[in-house]
Amino acid sequence: MRPRVLQVKLAVLRHLAVPGLTLLIGLGSALAQSGDSRAQDQSGKPAAANAAASADPAKDNQRKTDEFVEASQAINGPAGNPECVWLGRRVVRLMWLDDLDTAFRHLDLYDRFGCPGGHVQATFRCLTRFGGQIDDKVAKSLSDRIHACWINPGAQPQSAAAAPTPPTAGAAAAPATTQPATPQSTALPTGPTK
Repeated sequence: MRPRVLQVKLAVLRHLAVPGLTLLIGLGSALAQSGDSRAQDQSGKPAAANAAASADPAKDNQRKTDEFVEASQAINGPAGNPECVWLGRRVVRLMWLDDLDTAFRHLDLYDRFGCPGGHVQATFRCLTRFGGQIDDKVAKSLSDRIHACWINPGAQPQSAAAAPTPPTAGAAAAPATTQPATPQSTALPTGPTK
């Protein structure tokens, strides 16, 4: 009986051994290939590119932090809070890019944090005054202008803030101050005239 059981075990093992060996060889080559591609990706990149890629997010995070600190120092009240600055500038940006549905959803969040809605209006008004100076080809032109308007919503473009030029020497000089015209009575006299 023992030899017969032993023969059955060997027959079963032979039938399982061939597919098992094939499976192990396939897995081994698959793991070897995936391991090689990772090694090539890591060794293929220069060290300077890795350092530059890790420095950019750090610079970006520091710039954002500096902007929030600047806003909190320049603006008194809740409009200077970091959550109000972040959400408010997003709302203004989305409004400028004509994504009004998303802007209104962000505006609901802005209101929920207790941020003043009038500051968003004033910032957007400021942004529209500077619309001609925003260049779509310059990467941070819009973001920088939104931040500047958030800090100072009453800012005016340079051309509008410049004083009018004095008249030239050949032109007649206009009076320095003009008096408002007073309405004169045009009623006719009612009595006899001599």
